[in-house]
Amino acid sequence: MGYSETWAITTWIDGVVPRTQTLGERSTILAADLARFITELRAMPVPGNAINDPTLASYRGDPLPSLDDDFRETVEECRNLGLDLDLDEAQRVWDLASAAAASIEESVHWYHGDLVAENVLLDDQGRLAAVLDFGGLGLGNPAVDLVIAWELLDPRGREVFRQHLGVGDAQWAASRGWALFLSMITFPYYGASMPDRCAARLTMAKAALADA
Repeated sequence: MGYSETWAITTWIDGVVPRTQTLGERSTILAADLARFITELRAMPVPGNAINDPTLASYRGDPLPSLDDDFRETVEECRNLGLDLDLDEAQRVWDLASAAAASIEESVHWYHGDLVAENVLLDDQGRLAAVLDFGGLGLGNPAVDLVIAWELLDPRGREVFRQHLGVGDAQWAASRGWALFLSMITFPYYGASMPDRCAARLTMAKAALADA
C-alpha cells in the first residue's frame, strides 16, 4: 500500500534546527537572513493560472479576521489545558491584531505558510542554511510568514527583522495575531503527542504577548 500523503525525495542539506530564543547576539544576523528569504519569496512572479489554483489556497493566506471564531473556540479549549499563558491577554491582543488586519489593504504574494523554527536550518555560524517543508506554499496575504520573529528571534532581532522588511504598525500587529493563532491551535491538537512543538509555540505566544 502506498503512502497516502504528498511526499518528495530531496538532497541532504547540512545544518541544525535552532532552539527557540537561544541565539543571543546572532539573532540580528539571522533576522536579516530571514527577512531576505521572505523578501525574495514575495517578489517571485505569480503566474496567471496560479491565482485561482485551489491547491495554493489555505487559511494561512486568508485575512486574519476570518479566523476570529476559530481563535475564540481554541482559547476556550486551552482554558482546560493548564497552560502557563494569560489567555485573557491573548484574547485582547488577538482583538487588536484583527482590527489592525482589517485596516490593511489585502495583497497577494507567495508565502511559505509554516515558517517556524522547526523548518529552518542554520549553519555553524548561525546563518540561515535552508528553509524546509514547502508543503504549505501558497498564494494570499503573506503576513503569516512573520510569525518566526516571535518564536526564534529576541526583541533586538525582531526589530532588525521588521526594519529589513519595512513592516508598518498595522501589519506588525496583524502578524503578531498570526503568531498567537498558530500557537493556540497547536496546544489542543499536539498537547499529548508533540511536547517539543508545543513548547516552541508557547515561547512564540509569550513573546507575542510581551510585545503587545
